[in-house]
Amino acid sequence: MNHALCSLVTGASSGIGRATAIQLSSTRRLLLHGRDRTRLEETRRLCANPEHHLLWAADLSAVDAIEASLTDYLASHGVRIEEYVHCAGMWNIGPLRLLERATASEVMNVNFMSAVEISRLLTRRKINDKALRNIVFVSSTASQFGARGTSIYCASKGALDAYMRALAVELAPNVRVNSVLPGAIRTPMTESMLADPVLLERMESHYPLGLGREDDITQAVAFLLSECARWITGQQLVVDGGRTINISG
Repeated sequence: MNHALCSLVTGASSGIGRATAIQLSSTRRLLLHGRDRTRLEETRRLCANPEHHLLWAADLSAVDAIEASLTDYLASHGVRIEEYVHCAGMWNIGPLRLLERATASEVMNVNFMSAVEISRLLTRRKINDKALRNIVFVSSTASQFGARGTSIYCASKGALDAYMRALAVELAPNVRVNSVLPGAIRTPMTESMLADPVLLERMESHYPLGLGREDDITQAVAFLLSECARWITGQQLVVDGGRTINISG
């Protein structure tokens, strides 16, 4: 049986995930993932060739339900996943003493464990044949540096990048695996933080090229998926306007 090949983009209902879907939509058939089907429909309408793209609504914090949901979806729609871009993410800001275990588990599940589960499933021949060729995880510079109140977010992204490196070795030469590490980007997830003018001014002063835009990240993702990056795997591509090399502030 011949299956249609798709590129899976998780977290496609908003932010970097939506922007990534729009960026890739003119050259690929996409499987758009998100929790809210209405918002996924909005993303599909914003994409090129909207009639070509599929929607998979699922809550990635419920890791135990991913296998049945994704397996059934691929089988019932006759598709296989050639590229997987993990944009789904959430964060929690607050001191460690106030961190609830349930919140920590949710952040780890969405940011890291769901990526483990999805990539595990996509490498199984019975589920995805041998279609998978490329994985890109949207991580964060928080995987390399710390900040007050972001302990579990930093931990989740650090785990994601460590997993990426191991996976790149394990899945070579058939599958390339890389991460994109954004700095401060204006997205719905960072909107409340950047609304503080004092914080915004301080952050902008630390970024030699200023704060980033969503398309700065989507262009990096598109590059890593392309044949231009055919000899790149296991790498963390930092896209942060020079923030992490600026020691002056």
